[in-house]
Amino acid sequence: MTATQSDIGSYGMEKMISYHQNPTVALRNQLVQLHAGLVRKVAHRISHQCAEPYEDLEQIGYFGLIRAIERFDPTQGCAFSSFAIPYIRGEMLHFLRDKSSIVKVPRRWQELYNEGEKVRKDLTAKLGRTPKDSEIAQLLKVSLQEWRESQLAAQNRQPLSLDATISHQVDCPVSLAETLPDSRYQAFQNLEEERQQLQGAMSQLEEKTRAAIECVFLRELPRKEAAKRIGVSPMTVTRHLQKGIEQLVSMLQHQTAGLAS
Repeated sequence: MTATQSDIGSYGMEKMISYHQNPTVALRNQLVQLHAGLVRKVAHRISHQCAEPYEDLEQIGYFGLIRAIERFDPTQGCAFSSFAIPYIRGEMLHFLRDKSSIVKVPRRWQELYNEGEKVRKDLTAKLGRTPKDSEIAQLLKVSLQEWRESQLAAQNRQPLSLDATISHQVDCPVSLAETLPDSRYQAFQNLEEERQQLQGAMSQLEEKTRAAIECVFLRELPRKEAAKRIGVSPMTVTRHLQKGIEQLVSMLQHQTAGLAS
């Protein structure tokens, strides 16, 4: 990492801490500008995988960036970029999903299309060939354009297969299923937030209590080994564990209640 990148990272974290302590629209906008590169990076990648313009994806991505800024806790040791990218990508995929929703067709066109299909079958049987659109329109007593519009509308309202390719780029096809909300990314977001909350709560524990929990639960060491490393008896490790768990549960419940209010 170059000195310039390091300076930018330190400056960004200082701004993030300031926003976390006293959130203002002006400071949030500064953070958005500072981290706009994350949005451009994700938009550039996804724009090569679908037919939507890069500019539209970029604009949508900023909503995800703002959400990430508002939910990020800089005191818990997580890189903002790894926290924000799932939010940015999620907003873009939601946008693509909504764009591919089923089209509502006017009732007039639906009825015209159904009547036209009956006429088509009758004419096919009578003529011994597939009738022309002009012949069907004549019997329906509508213009050729209106009949073709009703056909197009009927085609557009049909649900697409999840395997249907929506990308115009042959070398990088993307199926409709890939634009649906990704439960793995949602799970990642939830786990990342929970990890931040746990780290924040752990940092408030007494040193030996925190060390006991890290040794036994995170490093999965036997209590005797944990006792040697901490410099206490195994019984004391057990007491630290009980005390630490009670304090963590209390702090996490308090945090959850604060988020819900």
